[in-house]
Amino acid sequence: MNELPQQLVNGLLLGSMYGLIAIGYTMVYGIVQLINFAHGEIFMTGAFGALTVYIYILPDGTSMLIALPLMILGAVIVSVTVAIGAERFAYRPLRGGPRLAPLITAIGLSLALQQAVWAWYPDAKSARTFPQIEGGPFHIGSITLQTGSIFLLIAAPVSMAFLGYFVMKTRTGRGMQATAQDPDTAKLMGVNTDRIIVIAFALGAVFAAIGGVAYGLEYGHVDFKMGFILGLKAFTAAVLGGIGNIYGAMIGGVVLGIAETLATAYIGDIPGLGQFGSQSWADVWAFILLILVLLFRPQGLLGERVADRA
Repeated sequence: MNELPQQLVNGLLLGSMYGLIAIGYTMVYGIVQLINFAHGEIFMTGAFGALTVYIYILPDGTSMLIALPLMILGAVIVSVTVAIGAERFAYRPLRGGPRLAPLITAIGLSLALQQAVWAWYPDAKSARTFPQIEGGPFHIGSITLQTGSIFLLIAAPVSMAFLGYFVMKTRTGRGMQATAQDPDTAKLMGVNTDRIIVIAFALGAVFAAIGGVAYGLEYGHVDFKMGFILGLKAFTAAVLGGIGNIYGAMIGGVVLGIAETLATAYIGDIPGLGQFGSQSWADVWAFILLILVLLFRPQGLLGERVADRA
């Protein structure tokens, strides 16, 4: 029990990362009802975009206080470019067609992005070391935080607050709400729905890019396969919170992260269940939680916000 505060913080950190990625899933699904399974790879390309800026653009020995904003900018540019390209050339031609077609396209795009990084980025076949912020660790009672952890704890709520303001208070945000509710009526009211959909993809990519940088800072490495399982868990978080609900995506991520961390830390201490507390079971507990929520509250913790367009 002495480790419980640290484990809760570890779960909060993991859940915040899930939440940053889940926002992209839930925004896109809420507007075009597309499950963009390539979103995990958009997160991955953002991390490699940040690493590219640090290795190939910045001078050797650049302080991370100077490098980090430029790395975030590089990550955002790469992720947004990939996301907008995917929307324009992979998803838009299939809009209005059978729902299975864009789903299969998303899976194919996910694999293509993985292989593109694997083939073209030097040494991407193994994990690449990610630069770290100087300083730390920091101790608050029994809790230990690395500098990367502090970045993540700041980035997640700031991103969520910005998105909440953008969606609720700006004209574009209201256009996103109208498009999500009824795209045909939104068009009649003068809303450029194609532009709104592109913005939704781009915003989701921005938060995925920030999540990619946070992952590198938290764990010290990135690799071309990192987006696959994290993308699945982020989708799980979006469903847990209520698909289409942007606040639910972050809450679902936090719930999932804490549940996964506590299960991994404590179930192994129960006699006869040691193997079920191993790290290899962490993914299993995440999906067990999803199944339980779908059984007893299928609309998610905060409820779905997706219009019925049947």
